[in-house]
Amino acid sequence: MPADLIFLFVAGFFGGVFNSMAGGGSFITFPALLFVGVPPISANATNTFASCSGYLSGAYAFRTDIHKHKKELPHFVVVSLTGGIAGAWLLLQTPEALFREAIPWLLLFATVLFIFGGRLNNLLKQLGAMHRHAGLIGKLLLMLLLLGVCVYGGFFNAGLGIIILSYLALAGYSDINAMNGLKLLVSSAVSLVAIVLFIIDGAIAWYQGSLVLLGTLSGGYVAAHYSRQLPQRYVRAFIIAASITITAYFFYQA
Repeated sequence: MPADLIFLFVAGFFGGVFNSMAGGGSFITFPALLFVGVPPISANATNTFASCSGYLSGAYAFRTDIHKHKKELPHFVVVSLTGGIAGAWLLLQTPEALFREAIPWLLLFATVLFIFGGRLNNLLKQLGAMHRHAGLIGKLLLMLLLLGVCVYGGFFNAGLGIIILSYLALAGYSDINAMNGLKLLVSSAVSLVAIVLFIIDGAIAWYQGSLVLLGTLSGGYVAAHYSRQLPQRYVRAFIIAASITITAYFFYQA
């Protein structure tokens, strides 16, 4: 229906604005796909597809900062691809009814991370500074933690950026530009390999996803030009209110 098409484009537009200014665009785009009738697992796969272009363009924008850590990039890419494959495979093996029941809890987890992500990052930066010279066991644990983060990203995309930033803070990174660049690189690798599996399985709703994607690109472009005119704290407050409302709605539905 034309109304659904407009709704998806508008949801993608605001999702792109939010991602550019404060993050949290998936709180808008994922439920929008559900509301127009896309099945839950397909909606999750489609949302990953629609979000990926933003990750790629963002990673390109931070390419200079990413290049400063070129020795670590193979490690990040290999773990990201492995985790993304595992998470996407787990999603595709999950029964539709079970995933539908898990949606409120996944949204709640992402909402809590969005609200308290800044405080968590500050805490983890302090821990990372204290344990910057961790031994082999510490490095192994960090690698396993990154793998777990990437598995989550392949399974459910919402909140992935915040989790990656928290991981990087724990790993001892402090340059925010480098952290954002690596966050987008990991998100891109996880999403791309997950999308390949989703395409093979036929899980992506291409028509609906393309509308969200066009809206996301448009919203991101507009936000890039006007973001300084709107205080981010107001955008963040709106996203928090929307995410709490949407999460409560899905708990009510469940």
